[in-house]
Amino acid sequence: MKLATLKNGRPDGQLVVVSSDRLRTVSASRIAPTLQAALDDWAEVSPALSALYDQLNAGEIAGQMFDSALCLAPLPRAFQWIDGAGYLSHLERVRSLKGSKDAELQSARPLMYQGGSDSLSAPMAPITVTDETLAIDFEAEVAAILGPVPMGADHATATAAIRLLTVCNDVSLRRLVVDDLQNGFGFFHAKPSTAFAPLVVTLDEFGNAWRDNRLHLRVQTLINDAVFGQPNAGVDMHFDFADLIVEAARTRDLGAGTIIGSGTVSNRHDEGLPTKKGGIGFACIAEARTVEKLKYGRARTPFLKSGDRIRIAAIDSDGSPVFGQIDQIVTIRGDASA
Repeated sequence: MKLATLKNGRPDGQLVVVSSDRLRTVSASRIAPTLQAALDDWAEVSPALSALYDQLNAGEIAGQMFDSALCLAPLPRAFQWIDGAGYLSHLERVRSLKGSKDAELQSARPLMYQGGSDSLSAPMAPITVTDETLAIDFEAEVAAILGPVPMGADHATATAAIRLLTVCNDVSLRRLVVDDLQNGFGFFHAKPSTAFAPLVVTLDEFGNAWRDNRLHLRVQTLINDAVFGQPNAGVDMHFDFADLIVEAARTRDLGAGTIIGSGTVSNRHDEGLPTKKGGIGFACIAEARTVEKLKYGRARTPFLKSGDRIRIAAIDSDGSPVFGQIDQIVTIRGDASA
């Protein structure tokens, strides 16, 4: 089934069920007022939500027109947002491993960081920063929303905890990354609010596209209407979602509603930009710039600037966006300290 969260004047929004063709929606408030409430009681709530989904698809309920512009993030504020590093090709391109002990760990155990989750961005919310010179980058990822996971969970337990999938834009301010890492406490200022697609979808909707705890669909990004990249999220994912969950739960329980990101989707290839028709491209600008430095001796692709439009979607075999689309404009807000 497909679920979304609509604006209703409250921080956590209103849970709705969305038809399989993404055209109609119906309130789920009589079953669960919010997505978090549904996740808290998933075993009892999900059958009722699924029945409502079936009724909507069968035309037994008229519903209302579904409009992504009315959506918040599926979980507008989550108890926990953890981003993993499932794709080693991304790390190889954007991180310098010389003299770093992390080089050994990256292939044996996934890296991850805990991001801010108190205000996750709506799919059509702008990317708002204070300074255009901060090297504004996008990172297109697949994200899993979990049920409860006990500390020390094994692979099978982690697999069973995956409730829903979506895609996200884990925005990065590249000029602040070094300062954050050198301070020794990890990412903070370099990671503003993450944006999420309007829809979350249960695993049964994907058929063979969901296998081996990986989503085998292209994640396409357009910048100002030009295809920047469309790597396949199921290809070259060294650590699958169960691996990432096991690592996240190594020293703690994970509560229902925890979101875990795949890391920037990345496929190994030698292509440069612009991305040709049918090409792979990149799911973040930093990767493209690294490849350009190797091929041409310098980076040629600029980071995002004010007014740039970025759209991210996971595309099925028919070219349809299975989670709807993230559609954001870069905006610059005046320095709050001024």
